[in-house]
Amino acid sequence: MKTILSALMLTAAAVSITPAIAQDVAAKNIVLVHGAFADETSWDKVAQLLSAKGYNVTQVANPLTSLADDVAATNAALDAQDGPTVLVAHSWGGVVIGEAGNHANVKALVYVSAFAPDIGESIAKLSEGSEPSEGTKAIRPNEQGGLIFDPAAFPMLFAGDLPVAEAEAMAARQLPSNSANFATDTVVAAWHDKPNYYVITTQDLVVPPGFQQFLAGRMNATVTEIDASHSGLVSQPEAVAKVIEDAAR
Repeated sequence: MKTILSALMLTAAAVSITPAIAQDVAAKNIVLVHGAFADETSWDKVAQLLSAKGYNVTQVANPLTSLADDVAATNAALDAQDGPTVLVAHSWGGVVIGEAGNHANVKALVYVSAFAPDIGESIAKLSEGSEPSEGTKAIRPNEQGGLIFDPAAFPMLFAGDLPVAEAEAMAARQLPSNSANFATDTVVAAWHDKPNYYVITTQDLVVPPGFQQFLAGRMNATVTEIDASHSGLVSQPEAVAKVIEDAAR
């Protein structure tokens, strides 16, 4: 009996320390999730920097058709990783990685100007009672009923620190979002259980910096501030890549 009990205790101890051991292992895999009113190319500059340093980088082409669809696309990318992975998101993508971040391969989460709802919250609920940002006012339906960011306002409000031509190209590539996405409640908030990092963009006219600070504080995230617009992942890719590397280590 003592032998059996000892074996059980050793097994339990091994199970209990497994998560800590996993967190100590450096990640060589990075999965990048884009936000609304964008596509996966918004991560190109960051991906190139990380790839040049030897990381295996995947840019998820989440369709923005529903939270479930975006989570499924992200989980498929995570399934394809071999070992510890840092899961990164911009803007709406933060909702997605909060759901997908409980995947066994995920070592840490990085939020860049991103929403981070708790269980049972949606972006709509998080925004209740707040004055709409200037960027939010520029969101409108397209001819098919999907939501887009007004292309004329995009260079100034979404990407004010980028050359106008680059911002216009981003606006032209944006994918429409299902309006239901922003009212969908989350059922998982992986930031409760995984180390998390937050990049606050202090010149953001879409997701106000004060709101980002609230989200980061609630998550007890490791915070980095950059003097950037909502497109800080494009205008300051070196700073964003550095945070991701910190999370990977």
